[in-house]
Amino acid sequence: MPSQERKANTVPLDWKEVWYTNCPMVSANNVDQELGWCREEYKKIGVEYDYFRHAEGNNWYPHYIHNLDNLIRFGGLYPPIHVNADIRRTVLLGATWVNEGGCMAVRASDNLFQMKDLKGKKIGLTKSQNTIKNDWWRIQEHMGIENMLMLNDMTMDDVEIVEFPYPDDWYDDPQMLTPINNPSETWLKRDHKHDYAFRPLEKALLAGTVDAIYTQSKVFQHIQEATGQLAMIEDLTRYPDWRVQVANTPAVITCTEVMAKEHPELVVAYMKAMIKVGRWSNDHKHAAAAILNRQTFYLDAEDTYEGIKNVDMVPSLSAQNMQTIKIGKDFMFKHGYIENDFDVDEWSAPEFLEKAAAEVLKEEWERRSWSKLPEGGGLDAQNVRLG
Repeated sequence: MPSQERKANTVPLDWKEVWYTNCPMVSANNVDQELGWCREEYKKIGVEYDYFRHAEGNNWYPHYIHNLDNLIRFGGLYPPIHVNADIRRTVLLGATWVNEGGCMAVRASDNLFQMKDLKGKKIGLTKSQNTIKNDWWRIQEHMGIENMLMLNDMTMDDVEIVEFPYPDDWYDDPQMLTPINNPSETWLKRDHKHDYAFRPLEKALLAGTVDAIYTQSKVFQHIQEATGQLAMIEDLTRYPDWRVQVANTPAVITCTEVMAKEHPELVVAYMKAMIKVGRWSNDHKHAAAAILNRQTFYLDAEDTYEGIKNVDMVPSLSAQNMQTIKIGKDFMFKHGYIENDFDVDEWSAPEFLEKAAAEVLKEEWERRSWSKLPEGGGLDAQNVRLG
């Protein structure tokens, strides 16, 4: 179906409902979809909280173009940058940084061991023909390839880039439009860790159509290496420079400007849950890894743990997170993946995270102080000595 004939369908707006969407990557929201703590926060204020594909009237496009006013998204970096630049104003609420960078994969049977061995060789690059949504796969590949070449004193001129256009039209497949209560249900119908639909260039590499392809570090990498057919001759995560680790990461939280301005309490409720789930995940990394393993592309639960053990699962708008977001945005603007530039600092709204953190601390203090103060207490308790 041509892109112009496709429709981004949504249900009627109801501010007593908040929809969420996430990408199959490392984030507190992906842990919470199994814990249900975010749903509890919304129940406290009388609001229904559900996965956006739970409603038959919502197709897949809101995940990419954020055309639901009451949607909160926690996922890959490039689509929300595209939305805020060219589609509609959104608000940046938090980010989770995972060093994933990218690898250069080659056939294990080939005599290729270093990036310089790829001079004059063919490297694959996908190209989505779907003009409704952002081509995040291609941006990730493009950025990773450029960084790997640059770090080895090479440029795109030293290799032959082979493009692979594809329809990218599964969003309208009736089989994919069955209502889903939980994102994990998507994978019940397919073995996503071994599904080539998520590694589209791998077959072209194995067939000899190209000599190398970009793949994500740790995510995908270890599954691909385990086949014995592929080897990684470069890995950006091995470099100390965090500036080359941006690869549709960090995962960011965004909501519409409409939600932030007209219903800030809905945003704060979400951020409270993300702080609570993030803290739990930091304290129980193996448990969080077991949950994330159901949705992500690490080799197994232990491999997932190795991938997240140094990740702070509590979202933040730290100086480093903000800089990585700027790096991703600047790359997209420089290479024409977005038409309009914008200020990332102005995009961010740290006040929601700050208010949520204050409320979480207040609740925690009230729980802990209840057994120690004569009549219970809150943060406004005065002239009472504890201990």
